[in-house]
Amino acid sequence: MDLYKAALLFGAFICSVGGTEVDGYSKTEGAWVLSLNKRQYMVNNVTECAAKCEAETSFTCKAFVYVEKDQECWTAAANSKTELVLRRQSCALYEKKKYLLECISGNGADYRGTKDRTKTGKLCQRWDAKFPHRPNYSPQTHPLSDLDSNFCRNPDSDNQGPWCYTTDPEVRWEHCNVPSCTEDCIVCNGEDYRGKTSTTENGFTCQRWDSQTPQNHGYNPSTLPEKFLEENYCRNPDGDPRPWCFTTSPSKRWDFCSIPRCTSEPPTIVPETTCITGEGQAYRGTIAVTETGKTCQSWAAQTPHKHNRTPENYPCKGLNNNHCRNPDNERRPWCYTTDSETRWEYCSVPRCGDAPDPAEGVVPPEEDEDCYNGNGSSYRGITSQTISGKKCQWWSSQTPQRHNKTPESFPSADLKRNLCRNPDGDRAPWCYTTDPAVRWEYCNLEKCSPKPTGAPSPTPAQTDCKIGNGATYRGPTSITLTGVTCQAWSAQSPHHQNSFTPRTHPDKGLEGNSCRNPDNDVNGPWCYTTDGNKKWDYCQIPDCAGMDCGTPVYKPKRCFGRVVGGCEAKPHSWPWQISLRTSRGIHFCGGTLIHPQWVVTAAHCLERSTRPSAYQVVLGIHRETATEPSKQIRQLEKLVLGPNGADIALLKLQSPAVINDKVLPVCLPEKDYIVPSGTECYVTGWGETQGTGGEGVLKEAGFPVIENKKCNQPSYLSGRVRDHEMCAGNIDGGIDSCQGDSGGPLVCHEQNKYVLQGVTSWGLGCANAMKPGVYARVSKFVDWIDRTVKAN
Repeated sequence: MDLYKAALLFGAFICSVGGTEVDGYSKTEGAWVLSLNKRQYMVNNVTECAAKCEAETSFTCKAFVYVEKDQECWTAAANSKTELVLRRQSCALYEKKKYLLECISGNGADYRGTKDRTKTGKLCQRWDAKFPHRPNYSPQTHPLSDLDSNFCRNPDSDNQGPWCYTTDPEVRWEHCNVPSCTEDCIVCNGEDYRGKTSTTENGFTCQRWDSQTPQNHGYNPSTLPEKFLEENYCRNPDGDPRPWCFTTSPSKRWDFCSIPRCTSEPPTIVPETTCITGEGQAYRGTIAVTETGKTCQSWAAQTPHKHNRTPENYPCKGLNNNHCRNPDNERRPWCYTTDSETRWEYCSVPRCGDAPDPAEGVVPPEEDEDCYNGNGSSYRGITSQTISGKKCQWWSSQTPQRHNKTPESFPSADLKRNLCRNPDGDRAPWCYTTDPAVRWEYCNLEKCSPKPTGAPSPTPAQTDCKIGNGATYRGPTSITLTGVTCQAWSAQSPHHQNSFTPRTHPDKGLEGNSCRNPDNDVNGPWCYTTDGNKKWDYCQIPDCAGMDCGTPVYKPKRCFGRVVGGCEAKPHSWPWQISLRTSRGIHFCGGTLIHPQWVVTAAHCLERSTRPSAYQVVLGIHRETATEPSKQIRQLEKLVLGPNGADIALLKLQSPAVINDKVLPVCLPEKDYIVPSGTECYVTGWGETQGTGGEGVLKEAGFPVIENKKCNQPSYLSGRVRDHEMCAGNIDGGIDSCQGDSGGPLVCHEQNKYVLQGVTSWGLGCANAMKPGVYARVSKFVDWIDRTVKAN
């Protein structure tokens, strides 16, 4: 029996995403927990539901679920610490924070965590057990002490903290090693540090993570929620030896923080000794040779390569001897080599059960659309973003969402990387999210439609469609996706006491019975139904598709293939890509259409001449030969070089381009926006392929953005990258832009459109390991672009 069916048999929660924050509770949308001890209530709001949990007498209420659309309240004795949290299309789970803490305040009399071993490692005896020790404290004698299971507790307010009876017949009881909530210390290299130190070891005050002044950076709290980048507290989001922060001093970009190591035991892992899963961080095997056959250097040694990945700096990463390891969140285990000419390389460690390689490129067949048929169970595209723009969690990961939808459990579901899939037959592809507060969401995908026949697409005004999640939808559709007629929002039959009516929400368009989204549901418009057995359901309303910037009619493959290495783009799927040519029509650089009459390119592409007549721009083509009937050729009226010698330039066309399905401007970023570290972005061009095939056609590649802090390390580009530039590429090489791609776009997919974040500028060779490409950071030039376009 699967968990979903079991949940229904046990009367588990049928829930609706919604509700607000409640003091003392942690909220997770799209989640519910199976509990045998539970009670159901009908309430008017989430505050009443919380009150029911607080007043529960039949069991200790640790969590509740509030169902806004159904106005149901479920109280439960379980939480995510004691039971597996399951995904449910319409749930909002609220857990009491005190039951989630794994640390103590004072003597820990109120500790309700899940540690079940003593400080010497002995397993705790259950509090209701009589063997091997007859307890003086039990659930019956001390009902308010939460003596559940065999968890460490302090029912007698022992001054030395929580304890338990042990399963060792020779040792009746022992104290447990539970850390203090007020102790400011780090475990291992502090990746899980959540303290409040905000001063560096050299006395600098830390800059807030959500600020871009005085330091611009790519560690954005909203896009990296799993890193807990709160306030201006020291954190370790990138696998450094210990926590650090950007500083408020213009002369010091960042600095390490001085935080002592905790005396408590480090977290335990299940070591992988013969194979790896995920990124191989648990690998503890004995392979000590790189993938090209080089012997690994001992982690404790500093010759032939000096480094800081030492056993002292990374005490929990198994850096003994010279065995391959992954101490710093690389793609897979690696090591420094004993070859003085090769600093480091990845190792060839086999994957457990033929699990998919996270580093493996994903190149869907050319004919594949990034859309799904039916319920999307067969979807094998590469979208990894949810409908609300959240990043998907890797299927092989258990952080921040613990789950059972793993590649091993669903071998035929193609659970690669963090790509959207539908392993359990839901109504559409979905994924777990990297936001700890949102367990899962449907993905930003549409159903496949018939291939275009050449007829013009209807405009948004001509079709019934929604924008975004449909909060502004006021169309006439009044049937649910299962074909049931909607109940009028003002009606009280067959469903009454509804939360959403024209009276309670007068500005939400609830006049008739048409589908609406009054609660801003991420999955789109819905309605109460005329089916007495189904209170509400979603409606199937397509997204509006217009000629907006950054929204191509022909969806790109978005392959993680190669420009150097080979991945041909789908024709006209990057309609802002232009070919910059000599006056005789010879291609030599790329560029990007940002306005019907303006193109952005690299300044170094214009070194041959400052005369506009020396160049021409070709738009609307896929082949470098420009033989397509869709091509548009424009002469140049003006060249404008970037400010302060930056490698960016603007080209004004003599006449505007004709905007159509094959020629479309890209969107520009917000001023000073920094693309978050690890964001997958795409570069396109007709450049050098170094004999890998695909010459003469537009090629594309996807790879992650690398934060300047990391890109400027000695192992990479050693301080060469300036603030108005950015890095992107795979650290192990093989994917990059190259000669002939210069001036072309680096675009990132954000909120359902493509945004120009970089202009291809320079690099040390093409696709070399540890030498990512460098791009002019467009967000640093948006004011200059705006002034130039308006003045000319």
